[in-house]
Amino acid sequence: MPSIPETTEMPSRSAPPSDVLLSVRDLVTEFRSSRGTVRAVDGVSFDVRRGGVSCIVGESGCGKSATGLSIMSLLPPGVGRIAGGQVLFDGRDLAQLSEGDLTGVRGREISMVFQDPMVSLNPSRTIGIQITETLRRHFKMGRKEARARAVELLEEVELPRAASQLNAYPHHLSGGMRQRVLIAIAISCRPKLLIADEPTTALDVTVQAQVLRLLDRLRLERDLGMIMITHDMGVVAEVAEEVAVMYAGQIVERASVDDIFYGPEHPYTEALFGALPEIEGHVERNGRLNAIPGRPPDLLTPPAGCRFAPRCPYDADGRCGAHPVDLREIRPNHWVRSMHPRSARTPDPVATGGAA
Repeated sequence: MPSIPETTEMPSRSAPPSDVLLSVRDLVTEFRSSRGTVRAVDGVSFDVRRGGVSCIVGESGCGKSATGLSIMSLLPPGVGRIAGGQVLFDGRDLAQLSEGDLTGVRGREISMVFQDPMVSLNPSRTIGIQITETLRRHFKMGRKEARARAVELLEEVELPRAASQLNAYPHHLSGGMRQRVLIAIAISCRPKLLIADEPTTALDVTVQAQVLRLLDRLRLERDLGMIMITHDMGVVAEVAEEVAVMYAGQIVERASVDDIFYGPEHPYTEALFGALPEIEGHVERNGRLNAIPGRPPDLLTPPAGCRFAPRCPYDADGRCGAHPVDLREIRPNHWVRSMHPRSARTPDPVATGGAA
């Protein structure tokens, strides 16, 4: 079996607690546009423990993917930049590393699985070439050794007829098979952290379940820290330990998965659950889905206060949108950015069938 060298440790600075692999603190990411500068990620903070799974959930455009790209420093040059905060990985601030140092981190220590494997894989190159180039770059493997390792990786991600797939092109494979190839590439260098950006979006529910089980097995076998970026609350329930709910570039609620599902506090989190379809249950919706009224704010000119205020059923006097609202801990390890957390409201319109 071809051997993979263990990851070389770089000197640590201000090391976080030993069980914390990644610590994102007050991350700010900006993008330049023809209309001005957009702060797509605004003061985001969360941790990922070794072998743990943290989910970032929210609707499209809330800043989930921008957060993942910021961690990897994969923002488009000249357009996107990290404008503030820290991304501490094993004690090193990735936001302060040079591009040369980051090249040694990407793929080797932190890997990313993107949401569209057909776009992420090069259509003009075989699967074998795309897997072996990572191995040859980071570990200086010869062609034969790298191809042997590539077969092992494809077998590890349960791709049928692994050896024969090395000569296939992406369009020869189904969506689920292409996603397995991306996962094989992502784990090829034994990273410590895997960022999965909507890895099941384009897959049917059966293949989605298989991919989630695969990722969970790899996490347990490799003690792999994982960030799952998704808009699907079903995926969150399946894999998450900790959940960060994002809205308009900010985290509005952060807690354990049990607290988020059984005791959501932020009106936006409640609204997300209220918009889910129900096949059975006591809630009568007359065959209609609940929608969140209004639309997210323009991040060129965001509200001074709570960004969900214009859509919130509890902000009757409009004061939430006028005054800054900080993320605060309302009970142990449960953080909320709202002047109207659920535990402080009586009665609860959502629970009693009112507006969400």
